[in-house]
Amino acid sequence: MILIVDDDKSIRLSLGVLLKRSGYDVEAVGSPDEALDIVRSTPLQLILMDMNFSRATTGEEGIELLRKCKIFQPAVPVILITAWGSIPLAVEGMQSGAFDFITKPWNNHLLLQRIDTALQLNSAPQQAQHASGSFNRCGIIGKSAALCGVLDTVARVAPTDAPVLILGENGTGKEMIAQAIHTNSPRSKQPFVMVNLGGISQSLFESEMFGHTKGAFTGAVAARKGRFEMADKGTIFLDEIGDLDPASQVKMLRVLQQHTFEPLGDSKPRKVDIRVVCATNADLPAMVAARTFREDLYYRINLITLRLPPLRERREDIPLLVNHFARENARLAGISVPEITADAMQWLTRQPFPGNIRELKNLVERTMIVSGADILDTADFERSAAPTDSNANANAPSLEGATLDDLERAAITNALEKYDGNLSKAAEALGITRQSLYRRMEKFGISQ
Repeated sequence: MILIVDDDKSIRLSLGVLLKRSGYDVEAVGSPDEALDIVRSTPLQLILMDMNFSRATTGEEGIELLRKCKIFQPAVPVILITAWGSIPLAVEGMQSGAFDFITKPWNNHLLLQRIDTALQLNSAPQQAQHASGSFNRCGIIGKSAALCGVLDTVARVAPTDAPVLILGENGTGKEMIAQAIHTNSPRSKQPFVMVNLGGISQSLFESEMFGHTKGAFTGAVAARKGRFEMADKGTIFLDEIGDLDPASQVKMLRVLQQHTFEPLGDSKPRKVDIRVVCATNADLPAMVAARTFREDLYYRINLITLRLPPLRERREDIPLLVNHFARENARLAGISVPEITADAMQWLTRQPFPGNIRELKNLVERTMIVSGADILDTADFERSAAPTDSNANANAPSLEGATLDDLERAAITNALEKYDGNLSKAAEALGITRQSLYRRMEKFGISQ
């Protein structure tokens, strides 16, 4: 049964009708005392409660009711109802154990979607599917306990619409995890749109994310869809969300909260149905404490948090990854797969790899190119691990037969590798802006 708690009779009636039509058993009450009587005596599936009651407008009574509900039925998810101007109150509720919050006026479809997500995630944990044929790993390599723990969670949350925040160092595979979430979800046949927020300047944010109409600004010679509209019915992957400036954070929060946006030059709101997956290597809690990242946005995006382990915490996966990269490089180059000696493999598993999987991949590829041998030993990898100027020249494409695109792609790849995926430093070294670097990465299909 779902319990509705709101002192507004019209809201109780409208929510009750909506949920009953959707097949839910519903009980609606108008006061905290009535709510607690039910919470103490009746097993519940979910509680949908307002934060303000007639006797108090500060939300203190709502917070107190929430805390008492979590004492009597700690496992039951609670979704809070609040006004847009009272989102800080909802954030306090999330800190006190609420599952999610919605703002008035709410979208019925979005509300039902969030209720369904809460109930799915709160149901008895299902056996992980990532080891079976029903789960698509999307090229994720490894069998370590650390990785399997992440995939267990992916298998459980993928069928829902829960927003997911993926944390991890550069090169740990955040994009592949996001792809796995989408591929194993009911939205898998719909668009999967990847956005590198670190590559979008504040001045271009609205046009890139929301689109624009023809003539919206100088140079807008044609209407253009934004990333949110491109992702409609599918999944949008917001990478480097920790890089958003404060003004863009406000605009992002409104879209994620209301699932509506306005293209530049058009005052008519447009609805969008999306599943949101975010990623960052930043310490968002520290940024929230420092007031450089909005707390309400943080709670909106991290209903489920996945922390990807660095490669040094899953060393048993290194041989699998090395063999995979060797086979893939050999296939692309049209050569035989080299044999990697046991000593070399042991040496590789002992390396720190601060650049994680990306660094390992580049090392295997560089060693195969520089050595060209059928058998790769420790010395071959050692020589490639700290390339000299001559080795760097050997890695560059030959000028003979190389196109301008080949040279540009190699320069970008080398700069990203040298600065461990840091776009700002790589752009500075290349003598271009961060935005220009991001555009070129998109052009050549280079992932960070």
